[in-house]
Amino acid sequence: MPFLARLDKKSKQGGKMKKPFLAGAATVLFWAMSLPLQAQFTPEEVAEREKWEDFILAAEIVDRAQPWGARQAVTNPWEVTLEKDGVQKKAIWKDCQGRMQGYLENWKWEIAAYRLDKYLGLNMVPPTVEKPYNGKSGSCQLYAGAMSLREKMENKVQTPSYRIFHYNRALYLQRAFDNLIANEDRHRENYRLTEDFRMILIDHSRTFRTTKKFTKKLIYDEKNRENRTFIMKELPEAFVEKLKRLDHTVIRDVVGEYLTDKEIEAVLVRRDLMLDWIDKRIEKFGREKVLY
Repeated sequence: MPFLARLDKKSKQGGKMKKPFLAGAATVLFWAMSLPLQAQFTPEEVAEREKWEDFILAAEIVDRAQPWGARQAVTNPWEVTLEKDGVQKKAIWKDCQGRMQGYLENWKWEIAAYRLDKYLGLNMVPPTVEKPYNGKSGSCQLYAGAMSLREKMENKVQTPSYRIFHYNRALYLQRAFDNLIANEDRHRENYRLTEDFRMILIDHSRTFRTTKKFTKKLIYDEKNRENRTFIMKELPEAFVEKLKRLDHTVIRDVVGEYLTDKEIEAVLVRRDLMLDWIDKRIEKFGREKVLY
C-alpha cells in the first residue's frame, strides 16, 4: 500500500492517527510482512512523486489545523487539507524565513532538500513543492508515515528483529543526508516511520548552513563529541558515486533558485569532507564493510 494511499486512511479517521501498533504483535507482523523490505519509499511510491507534486500545486487548501507551534514546532507550520477532483490529502505548509528563536529558518530549504533527496536516490523525503497560501509563498509537503520516532520510543514500540538490519541502514542514510545538507535540527519528531518501519525524513527548514561550524567538520563524525557513536557506518555505493558527480552546475540544475551560490559551495565543501571520511573508513575496514 503506497504511503499516499495510507494518507487516505488517515483522512477517513478525521485527520487523527490512531495510536500506532498498540493492537498487538500480530498487527505489526501483518503490515511488515505485506510490504517490501526497504529503508524508505518503495519504487511504486517513487514513480508517483511527480503526480503528487502536480496535485499539491493544483489542489485547493480547503482546511487548516492549528499551527504546529502548539505542538513544539518553532516554525509554526500549518497542517492543511488539499483537495482536487474529490481527492483529499493532508500536507504541511510553512513560510518561515529569517531568525526564529535564535535559529535561521527558510522554507526554501525544504524544497531544496527534497530535490537533492530525489537526485541522490535516497527517496526519504515526501513530495515538497512551493505553493502560495494567503498571499504568501511557502513550502507544502505531503504528510507521510504512521508515527514519529518520539511516539515509537514513548510507546516502547520494538522494531521487529527481521527489520533491524534495514532500519539501521536507514539511519546511516539519514546521517549521510544530514551531513551533506548541514541539518542541525534532526530530532525525534522529524523522523517519520511507516507501518512496516521504513524511515521518512521531514522538516528541513534549518539546513544548508554556510558557517565554519558546518564547513570544517561533519555533524555525524566520531570526532564530534555529541554524535561520535552516530556515523555513516554503511552506505550504498550508488549514493557515493552520485556524491562524487556533484558540482556547482549539477546542484544548481537540481535545486533551481532555492539555494544561493554560497549555500551550494558549502554543500560541495561538506561533500568533500564526506568523501574523505568514507575513503579513510574504507582504508581502515575494507570496502565491503563500508559500501553495499
